[in-house]
Amino acid sequence: MEKETNRQKKVATQIQHDLADIIQKELRKAGKLKVIVSVTKVRVTSDFSLAKAYLSIYPKNEVETTMENLQRYRSQLKHQVAQRTRHQFRKMPELTLHLDDSIDYIHNIEEAVKGKEDPIKNPDLLDKRKKL
Repeated sequence: MEKETNRQKKVATQIQHDLADIIQKELRKAGKLKVIVSVTKVRVTSDFSLAKAYLSIYPKNEVETTMENLQRYRSQLKHQVAQRTRHQFRKMPELTLHLDDSIDYIHNIEEAVKGKEDPIKNPDLLDKRKKL
């Protein structure tokens, strides 16, 4: 993967900020006051044709429906971001939305490391070594 240029980082940061603001306003309008959507990261391709936005959605039981709704309104989201950035960008990159499951991934690793059964607290869980 090639290194991002400063321009790519600036564009990504601007899109991330505006997209997060727009999504939160749209959720409030729709009455979804208990749903939190964070735009965790935005990656812009080197030719500025594509912007991949990674979203984290809480609570978990709202992930599927919220993601479906955001995908359905993706072109309107792109249009609203483009309106905000029209004096900064020549052309608004195509916007794709992806679920950021890194928090779940980290949680699963922590659980695996902790383990449900802790051999330090309960040494009987360890296999007894056989002596030859």
